[in-house]
Amino acid sequence: MNATSQSSAFLRYPGGKRRMLAFLSEHLPSPSELRGKFIEPFVGGGAVYFHLQPKRALLADLNLELIDLYRALQTSPERVWAIYRTFPTTKKAYKKIRDWDDRLLTPLQNAARLLYLNRTCFKGMWRHNLDGKFNVGYGGQSRRWCLQRKDLLFAGSSLKSAKLACSDFQPVIAHAQPDDFLFLDPPYRPGEREQIHDHYIGRRFSFQDHCRLAECLVAAHKRRVGWALTISNHSDIVRLYRNFSITPIPRGTGAQIGAIAARSGEVLITNSRSKAK
Repeated sequence: MNATSQSSAFLRYPGGKRRMLAFLSEHLPSPSELRGKFIEPFVGGGAVYFHLQPKRALLADLNLELIDLYRALQTSPERVWAIYRTFPTTKKAYKKIRDWDDRLLTPLQNAARLLYLNRTCFKGMWRHNLDGKFNVGYGGQSRRWCLQRKDLLFAGSSLKSAKLACSDFQPVIAHAQPDDFLFLDPPYRPGEREQIHDHYIGRRFSFQDHCRLAECLVAAHKRRVGWALTISNHSDIVRLYRNFSITPIPRGTGAQIGAIAARSGEVLITNSRSKAK
């Protein structure tokens, strides 16, 4: 594994695209081909961004904790690592740290705490209760020290030239200009409760949201903005993109959370060589 793909694993993120980077790279522009910005409205774990290393980027997500983590790594990865190393190793300590009031912590303490919870919670889930509090159970320490200092330093260096925003996807897509390229990996598993809630903070990503997303991408296409979307092959969702290029993804997240399946139930949709007017 090269340094770039290794660094993309610093976060455990439900539905992340780290394991399908080879496939996606064949369908995305390289940094040398991209004349404008690389834009991710649902950045999540950022596997594609860290893999491609574009020169300019706008990374957004509705998860403020996640964006604040990226901001902390952008400015102070060494200090985040130093705090991360101090957290204890027991289940009791995990629950205590999970229940901390993040309003009483500094941005760097919050970032380190979030990394700690992400690396030690059950299956790397990202789930919040109705009050917006992280509420995933303890998963153990086995994956905690897979994360190393060099991973955070690499992430911080990679984020230096990126703009970060906590935002709904609609204004982010509307921001895109003709030379920009959008990569989108929204929450998209209807009927699978955990994966719906893990990705979108505080509420479901509904079918109405999917319709709204499709409308935004049609408008972006008309502005001559290039884009690629990973999405469920559910017939109701695919029908929203019937005028665009649709390619089955050979391997990806299956029905079981955290597992990779030969038949992923996912497709890649792009507006290159499409029939849309």
